[in-house]
Amino acid sequence: MTDLSDNTVQAGRARSRLAMAWDSDLAYSFRRSPVAMISGLVTALLILSAVFAPLIAPHDPFNPGTLNLMNGFTPPSEANMFTGDSFWLGTDDQGRDVFSTILFGLRISLFVGFAAVALAMVIGITLGLVAGYIGGLTETVIMRVADVQLTFPSILVAMLIFGIAKGITPPEYRDQMAIWVLILAIGLSDWVQFARVVRGATLVEKSKEYVAAARLIGRSPVAIMLRHILPNVLSPVLVIATISLALAIIAEATLSFLGVGAPPTEPSLGTLIRIGQGFLFSGEWWILFFPAMTLLALALSVNLLGDWLRDALNPRLR
Repeated sequence: MTDLSDNTVQAGRARSRLAMAWDSDLAYSFRRSPVAMISGLVTALLILSAVFAPLIAPHDPFNPGTLNLMNGFTPPSEANMFTGDSFWLGTDDQGRDVFSTILFGLRISLFVGFAAVALAMVIGITLGLVAGYIGGLTETVIMRVADVQLTFPSILVAMLIFGIAKGITPPEYRDQMAIWVLILAIGLSDWVQFARVVRGATLVEKSKEYVAAARLIGRSPVAIMLRHILPNVLSPVLVIATISLALAIIAEATLSFLGVGAPPTEPSLGTLIRIGQGFLFSGEWWILFFPAMTLLALALSVNLLGDWLRDALNPRLR
């Protein structure tokens, strides 16, 4: 009886939390915004398609044993004149199913985007907290470095970091490390926005009474920054992270399109667009069109979600 009552209490608490989340201001704002709902649905659909790509994709596009060069350049939903096979979105020059390559390429693009944003958040939040709380020479050095980096386009900074990191990587490991080097390059080029926002919010928060009280009871500066200030500066960070995710995905696609990103053995959406661009004017438009539309839908939906989140978390607009 005791176990049953405990389970009933826990189930009731879980339902109450779900009800509170459903009735929260953020959920209400989401339900009231058709743009946010559509962009959220598109984003969720693309992320789930990438996560379950091995189960959804009709073919493994990167297994040479399953490829048939005779299927190359098959138009969408048309039977190949040699093999009789048909593919929803057609095939590329190597006979790979474009739909399957998009799903697997989407996995690489999303992984790089999420990992790069996570790295940028860790660096930016840490430096922003330190600069805002400690101040003085430390703040000056961090902010001047950020100002210098802002004078250069982030894509050029990412290309510079990618080139340096790839140059010091042994040649036999370059293809294996290319994705991680790409994450490092994009993450190091995007930390500045996080640092500037967190530093400004920290300057406001550290002058409040709860921080003074934490100092009086003997809390260390690290504990004050992590336990007290950080939770109160996360709202703008979440907005920047959402928008930065779209920018990171576009940056990855740009680098891969230029040939300095994901290797051909692990192609992302940018790599697929670069491959398709070479066949655009010869009539095989689908090799470029469908990966480009997938990238456009992903970047646009994430950007719209970021815009909605910024408005929903802004108390001046409530």
